[in-house]
Amino acid sequence: MFDDPQSPDWTPLLEAAWRARGHAHAPYSHFQVGAALLTATGEIFAGCNVENAAYPVTLCAERGALSAAVAAGLAPGGLLAAVVVTDVAELTPPCGACRQALVEFAGTLPVLLANHRTRTLHRIEDLLPHSFTGGHFR
Repeated sequence: MFDDPQSPDWTPLLEAAWRARGHAHAPYSHFQVGAALLTATGEIFAGCNVENAAYPVTLCAERGALSAAVAAGLAPGGLLAAVVVTDVAELTPPCGACRQALVEFAGTLPVLLANHRTRTLHRIEDLLPHSFTGGHFR
């Protein structure tokens, strides 16, 4: 289902991510990002980056979408797919903090990176090998 970056199965996620990107608040970097997540219940949650003058307070699109999903009841293991969109030539994967946050909610996760011309498909475990899972705290 999500093993082909050109599959029409990605269309609802891409549309949600592009819509969210349109609402990004990026007055400092001018780098707008949109993200969308598909849950095991079939729900799609989208997010955009929200910058702040106190830059460490900035929220990435991926963690914004994840926060919305968790607020709606997403539990660890409940993510099925993720999309990250930008309008720059070089596709932009999630930052390290977002990768770690996504790993918490998906053992394996296809992550589609896209701009208006190109799409590439990755797995979260390839983007963040040897991730910290906190298993020894359980």
